[in-house]
Amino acid sequence: MSHRGGVLPRPDYAHLTRSLSFSEREYIAELRNQGHGVRTIAARLHRAPSTISRELRRVTTTRPKPYRASTAQAHADAARTRPKPSKLATNPVLAHRVQGMLTSNLSPEQISGRLKTLYPDRQEMWVSHETIYQALYVQTRGGLTRELTQHLRTGRSMRKPRRKSDERRGRIPGMINIADRPAEVADRAVPGHWEGDLILGSVASGSAIGTLVERTTGFVMLLHLPDGHSADQVAAAMITKIGQLSERLKRSVTWDQGSEMARHARITAATGVDIYFCDPHSPWQRGTNENTNGLLRQYFPKGTDLSFWGAGYLDMVADELNARPRKRHGFLTPAEVLTQLLNTDHKTGVATTT
Repeated sequence: MSHRGGVLPRPDYAHLTRSLSFSEREYIAELRNQGHGVRTIAARLHRAPSTISRELRRVTTTRPKPYRASTAQAHADAARTRPKPSKLATNPVLAHRVQGMLTSNLSPEQISGRLKTLYPDRQEMWVSHETIYQALYVQTRGGLTRELTQHLRTGRSMRKPRRKSDERRGRIPGMINIADRPAEVADRAVPGHWEGDLILGSVASGSAIGTLVERTTGFVMLLHLPDGHSADQVAAAMITKIGQLSERLKRSVTWDQGSEMARHARITAATGVDIYFCDPHSPWQRGTNENTNGLLRQYFPKGTDLSFWGAGYLDMVADELNARPRKRHGFLTPAEVLTQLLNTDHKTGVATTT
């Protein structure tokens, strides 16, 4: 696990697509014991003969012995091991600086970028975000203590692998794909286009909070779902919240293909807002919303009962995020940018969420 940056590998894991997996090595051992030659084995595995030939030589010694998959796998793992020590383990000044930034709840990516800004001429004080993650999750890499993971947005003590590619959700009737979304949505020049999602609470509580983020400004609205997050409940909450917006801000919503949006036609009919659906397993198509959900997890941790929080508290959290200065807006807040955009058209802004 250490050579994968702290991510627990799947049983069928192969380090690289070009590398042989353990199951392939077991098949090689079986075919070799049956007396098959290199080219036959290569054809069965759809591999180059030279790949199989090199693999068989891994266990060649002065006294030939049978090819064993476990021995060959151990040789391959050892060959891939990098003895180079972690930069954080060999530079205590850098490690101390990174530790302080983590304690201030900065993400590894923010720390990496910030260090380059603070020390533009001192590359010994630069470190990649992946090195920070590995120092946190792989203790043999050294430099940082595992306890610092509590300051990450996820709070996980172990890194989580991505979802398997063969997992699929049911198709929602009548949905319009993101590919049919107007071009003006992509360039963020026109306000009123939103991205939405649910952040889920504990499995036992079955709770959730809905999130809506305006793409141009990053302005956030939260949906109170005290009784669950069925399609009917989400539709009712969205219709109520979108009803607080000025007409200029009612253009579109982009959501993933979750079943909670099965009543999307009802939402569109009630609000006039078009709803578009992302491709499966494509969270980057709602990048603004995904980033905001990460910020919200500092207020609403995973594994907790989110129905505990009332509508007033949700509005307070949204107001706090909307008052945070953003670098992409020249350190204006989302609320300020939204007000400016609406005032240029001499129209009133969004109703406050207080």
